Amino acid sequence: MIKRLTELAALLPDARLLGDDAEITSIERDSRCVRKGALFACITGAHVDAHSFIPNVARAGARAILTERENVNVPAGLSVLHVPNIQEALDVIAPYFYDYPAHSMRVIGITGTNGKTTTSYLLRAILRHAGKRVGLVGTIQVMMEDEVFPTANTTPDVIVMQQLLAEMRTRGMDVVVMEVSSHALDQGRVAGIEFDTAVFTNLTQDHLDYHKTMENYARAKARLFDLVSEQGSKSGKTAVLNADDGASATMRAHTRCPVISYGVEQPADLAAQDVRLAQDGMELTLVHRGARPVRIHIGITGLFNVSNVLAATGAALAEKIPAEDIVAALSAFTGVPGRFELVRAGQDFSVIVDYAHTPDGMENVLRTARAVTAGRIIAVFGCGGDRDRTKRPIMGRMAAELADIVVLTSDNPRTENPAAILDEVETGVLPVIGTKPYEKLVDRRTAIFHAVQTARKGDTVVILGKGHENYQILNDQTIHFDDRETAREAIGGL
Repeated sequence: MIKRLTELAALLPDARLLGDDAEITSIERDSRCVRKGALFACITGAHVDAHSFIPNVARAGARAILTERENVNVPAGLSVLHVPNIQEALDVIAPYFYDYPAHSMRVIGITGTNGKTTTSYLLRAILRHAGKRVGLVGTIQVMMEDEVFPTANTTPDVIVMQQLLAEMRTRGMDVVVMEVSSHALDQGRVAGIEFDTAVFTNLTQDHLDYHKTMENYARAKARLFDLVSEQGSKSGKTAVLNADDGASATMRAHTRCPVISYGVEQPADLAAQDVRLAQDGMELTLVHRGARPVRIHIGITGLFNVSNVLAATGAALAEKIPAEDIVAALSAFTGVPGRFELVRAGQDFSVIVDYAHTPDGMENVLRTARAVTAGRIIAVFGCGGDRDRTKRPIMGRMAAELADIVVLTSDNPRTENPAAILDEVETGVLPVIGTKPYEKLVDRRTAIFHAVQTARKGDTVVILGKGHENYQILNDQTIHFDDRETAREAIGGL
């Protein structure tokens, strides 16, 4: 992609170009990615001021910088594009620079507190079975067909997002399935993306450190349904809404396109009946208005996953995928990394690793484990640092009520004292734990080993909070840590 600096400036009201016009070959916000011809966005963050990297990016070949500052000293030959608001400017120029790649593919956005990742993987499997070339943007990774790329956020920033979409267009993707976080919607990371189908999974307490209230949180999610309702270059817009979740009323109020509802408890266009759960899968009957009911077995379990199956099915129907492809793909589906993932190492008890890090997510996983466990439930969990503190005692109480043995431990403490985090979780545990065994072990490896060594035949150890993550974020470093690896090591030492 090549655009002239004057082209970009012309898109931005009140922009001022200081210096020469230049051919721009990329837009970057990370100074380490700058190459010859780049426009470098000087974003001032909480810890880093990108203006300090101007000499570095000039040496790397940048042709211009984007800034809000009135007076910036730059090396000779480096132009300055001054704008009133740098984020608003990027929301406009990044999609334009990459020639609006989302216009060339079907784009399905999935939002909600829980279930986004599993729904996206289910939908990806369905679309691929139907012969579509699929790109995936999500919490675990970015995928273009079978090729995997790492990701730092559930939804990347607007520059990285447009770069990814442009690469997907180049590689011939037909459909992009995208997890869309509330932060992304609030911060404009999906600017310039034309959505074709939007899915809402649910709304439960999370991210209140950022949104402050559940009403603000819901409004941020609802932005996706404003976007899918906008008239664009493509036809066939649809919203897929969870009839069992009260926040769907908010999403529907922002929707001005056809709706497919799904539900287990409430009447809906798409429903699941006669659900039977097992530890390694479940059976259910899919019922869609006007179609013959279909009985399927799928290799994931839990009532929460019934909703995820329905959400993915609804999105596939919105995208006109034949029913036979939907049924065949679901029947062959075996699971998602770190989502109710069974760790099998020859033991006579079960070990389940799950990403659940909200009260609702924890409740779903523990109730599902209870339904398929003959013995005791041993819960290992903590809460992340520098995140919503109000959910900590709630999750502590829930574990004490739903598990037989509770082991508190560190999650990703980040800059907080991990012992202090556990003290806050403990305020929810102590009033309801009674005589149940209870441990507080700050070191996560020690906690997992303790839980595994405590387990007896028929028990289930549930390790919550990190799921697919293979790292732990500590105050001064990020270390390798994988719950699944640690559990296997602990089992091997029995």
